[in-house]
Amino acid sequence: MLPTKASTPEVLLVEDNPINQVVALEFLALMGLQTRLANNGLEALSACGLAAPDLVLMDIQMPGMDGLECTRRLRELQAAGTLAPFPILALTAHALDSDVQASMEAGMDEHLTKPLDFKSLRTHLSRWVKLPE
Repeated sequence: MLPTKASTPEVLLVEDNPINQVVALEFLALMGLQTRLANNGLEALSACGLAAPDLVLMDIQMPGMDGLECTRRLRELQAAGTLAPFPILALTAHALDSDVQASMEAGMDEHLTKPLDFKSLRTHLSRWVKLPE
């Protein structure tokens, strides 16, 4: 688990679908996590540049810049030392082995599939950040 900057971890949700945003944000709130929202990869790059989150939940297919390209760019910034490291978890409806491989090759730490399940999401997030009691 990575140490967090604050007592309550902050998750950046990168998701373009309004319904998926509502579901994910509600789950994260129920876990007691602070959240920020980005609607696509470009917004996520900007948000991470302002303040690195403790964890990113990244959709794959989004307009503008997709989650794979955004992850590659974030990892480049981290490798250059201009952005603090944090885990990036794919959050997508695509569950084929080739989809998982593409996520990992882009630099994601895990590949989670939609639809979201509260218990499963909590289990995965607890591997990366300390969840509030």
